[in-house]
Amino acid sequence: MRCLIRGVLATALLLTSGLRATISAEENAATPQEEAAEQVVLGLSQNKVSITADFDGSDILIFGAIKREAPPPEGPPIEVVIVVEGPSEPLTVRKKSREFGIWVNTESVAIDSAPAFYAVVTSGPFREVLSHTEDLRHHVSVPRAIRSVGAPSEILDAQAFSRAVIRIRRDQGLYKLLENEVELSQQTLFQSSLALPANLTEGAYRTRVFLTRNGSVVSSTETTINVGKIGLERFLFNLSREHSIIYGIMSLAIAIIAGWGAAAVFRAFRQT
Repeated sequence: MRCLIRGVLATALLLTSGLRATISAEENAATPQEEAAEQVVLGLSQNKVSITADFDGSDILIFGAIKREAPPPEGPPIEVVIVVEGPSEPLTVRKKSREFGIWVNTESVAIDSAPAFYAVVTSGPFREVLSHTEDLRHHVSVPRAIRSVGAPSEILDAQAFSRAVIRIRRDQGLYKLLENEVELSQQTLFQSSLALPANLTEGAYRTRVFLTRNGSVVSSTETTINVGKIGLERFLFNLSREHSIIYGIMSLAIAIIAGWGAAAVFRAFRQT
């Protein structure tokens, strides 16, 4: 009799455990659906930028929509953050100091990775649409895009070198923070125009879009804008890299011909 009771209790325990596991699995499976209640759909006016001999920049229209399966939730409104990031490369930042009446390089720090172009466009003030924690997680702000692992021990303020890179490239129009530049219509449609400067670097420009609510990211997506030289620019670039001797001889010949032509024109003007 005791064995029978124990068997019944064991069976009931197994059934209860299985039911709990099923409920837990269903709850966990529902979580992604809840997280995907609002999804961003992204579009670009063009996904390829061609650098020609007379290239003076380009404007990219970034637009999209917010896909929902239910009405927007109550509470803080949805916000949009757009990030366009050019190819990253290592670089060395040097500090000049005046020594014995002349300016010389006294300190240097190697930056492991810094994007050639970086733009952040938001639908509101940056610190209101994206929290500090989410910025750390997704590396959105300009300082988060620069990676510097270590610096020489004798450098007291290594972060000053990263700030110098940001300041210089911001003055060159390569680093941008454009707040309140995303037009958001009825919490569903958004668009923004981004001006790409003439001094672009070739490569794949990673484009990310974040939907945020109350500073937290609720959805994100990304695509790529390809930037490359075409025509004469591409021919000269390939020639300088693949046939440097021919490129040097051709450059010297053009310089000689240009100098001779200028001298001939000057002599003709003097004779008249």
